[in-house]
Amino acid sequence: MKVLVVGGGGREHAICWKLAQSPKVGELYCAPGNSGIAQIAQCVDIAAEDIDGICTFASENSIDLAVIGPEVPLAMGIVDELESKGVKVFGPNRKCSQLEASKSFTKSFLERHNIPTAGYKEFTDKDELLNAVGIYGYPMVIKADGLAAGKGVVIAENEVDARMAIEEMMGQKVFGAAGDKVVVEEFLTGIEASMLCFVDETSIIPMESAQDYKRIFDGDKGPNTGGMGTYSPSLVFTPQLEKQIKEQILEPTLKGFQDDGLDFKGVLFIGLMISDDGPKVIEFNNRFGDPETQSVLPRLDSDLLDIFMAVTENKLADVNIKWKKEKAVCVVAASGGYPGSYEKNKVIGGLDKVDEDVIVFHAGTSKKDTSELGCADENKEGCKGRSHMATVTSGGRVLGVTALGTTHEEAKAKAYDNIRRIRFEGMQYRKDIGIVNSEK
Repeated sequence: MKVLVVGGGGREHAICWKLAQSPKVGELYCAPGNSGIAQIAQCVDIAAEDIDGICTFASENSIDLAVIGPEVPLAMGIVDELESKGVKVFGPNRKCSQLEASKSFTKSFLERHNIPTAGYKEFTDKDELLNAVGIYGYPMVIKADGLAAGKGVVIAENEVDARMAIEEMMGQKVFGAAGDKVVVEEFLTGIEASMLCFVDETSIIPMESAQDYKRIFDGDKGPNTGGMGTYSPSLVFTPQLEKQIKEQILEPTLKGFQDDGLDFKGVLFIGLMISDDGPKVIEFNNRFGDPETQSVLPRLDSDLLDIFMAVTENKLADVNIKWKKEKAVCVVAASGGYPGSYEKNKVIGGLDKVDEDVIVFHAGTSKKDTSELGCADENKEGCKGRSHMATVTSGGRVLGVTALGTTHEEAKAKAYDNIRRIRFEGMQYRKDIGIVNSEK
């Protein structure tokens, strides 16, 4: 089969990595891909948001299946367009993609179908919101309604911080049109966890669980990021909790999709808060989480292509999905300054020093001629003035180093042992991924 993966981050690298293992995949393409993906797939220079370009490529190259990674093209309706061209697509259509593209859409869905979540209120007027500061007390959860690359959530500890966040979102428009509407939520306490589910029109099947670390610094300090690391399975999940989630969240969600005419086909990412009152939904996303995917897919023991095809044909219930018993830990190496401003084109060294059984997923990398960029080799003088192609940074999150082990501790030790072999100027990473405590 000819398969096209849309996107160019660590999530898409993990998807391509797993698809490349399928004997049924003949030709594997990725648009636009990155320098890591280029080692296992043919990268196509088409942006993920260039829907016309991707549709043309899919038609001209007789693509059998398109897999959509990022949320933006999903919200733009890429699935609808590809399907109109006769291409099978793994991913939800535009109508279903509102579950991520609009937080108010999701909150209304959850409320309508009695799915446990935090109390909330919507605002489109800045002054009205400023007058409602502290409506649920503090900390105050303030969310830009639209897509904001995982950074549109502020947890304000006091009134000053809350007013500043509101001014940035609705006044300065730091998240653009995503902040035209703002959702304020009751602050939930407990332990955060992530659940990824394969979904078609008749079934919702959870994957193995994962634990994400959103804040930039150790101990969950600093601003939110797109994710600085994960481990799988999450130690939070017990058989009793999984039963609760199935009965209180998964089954009502599937019935809600059916009742509302949401023919969801793809991955539903459920962000959860495990509170004293039980599990509650923090957010829905319409696609594989990043970097949760980098710790979940390496533990998948089934053919990913079989699962994708079953979803597109509404035959998910017929697939027996198997998982490895090994544990996984993924640690993200990010650019200095991230999640704020950061420099690109920093030469990455040490990738050839990584153990063969450790996977390095590329999230923000590209290939460049380094004659003008310097060199990451320890013998820097040996590179001076010499022209050669090397892997360089091109994003905020650069690499995800994933290791498997018989225990979480073994996987964590292996991941950290290997990430220390990698280097680039300004490189930063958390030192506490995989450490579980009452604050996580």
